Amino acid sequence: MNPPGTGRMAFENLRRVSRSRNPAAERCELCSAELAPLHCHLLAPQSRVVVCSCDACVVLFTMQQGQNYRRIPRLIRFLGGFVLSDAQWEALNIPINLAFFCRSGTPPRPTAFYPSPAGSVESLLDLESWNEITAKNLGLSKMEDEVEALLINRTTIPHSHYLVPIDECYRLVGLIRTQWRGFSGGKDMWQSIANFFVSLKERAIHSREGSHA
Repeated sequence: MNPPGTGRMAFENLRRVSRSRNPAAERCELCSAELAPLHCHLLAPQSRVVVCSCDACVVLFTMQQGQNYRRIPRLIRFLGGFVLSDAQWEALNIPINLAFFCRSGTPPRPTAFYPSPAGSVESLLDLESWNEITAKNLGLSKMEDEVEALLINRTTIPHSHYLVPIDECYRLVGLIRTQWRGFSGGKDMWQSIANFFVSLKERAIHSREGSHA
């Protein structure tokens, strides 16, 4: 994919100078540069596609006017003081106990998604119910449009709540889609989900900021 205007030449220069001799290495999806294991991700909001990116392309494709990518942050927050009653959850009309919520679109509005064997499913979100939750959890005001999400896991006790980069949600959706077996998903898939949340909590900073009873 080439950027419009004067960015085209810079993009082609990046592609030429960044090619590596190691064909097995993970590469930038914009210029083919070899990537380190820990690297940046970008989101194309219109298509909701996530791409791996080198540092140079992050600057080229997000800092220039008119570019259509958003940088996905890396910070994961475990929301230890999150306030959400059973009645509030039921008012959201999510059919399973696992979902993520982000603000997307123009103008941005909250949207709910839940994973399924076929991928993520969008659920219509009652704005009054969502506004009630955000009023009790002021930390959600820091959630960045498009690229961050509130991830809620009510499949275990205690329930857990995270503010995460959107690519973590897509990773969870992909895990469920590829490992689902039978009617209920299968033992291996549920163990993988448990492992996912263990890893998420290990990488998260713990925060009680913004909760308001």
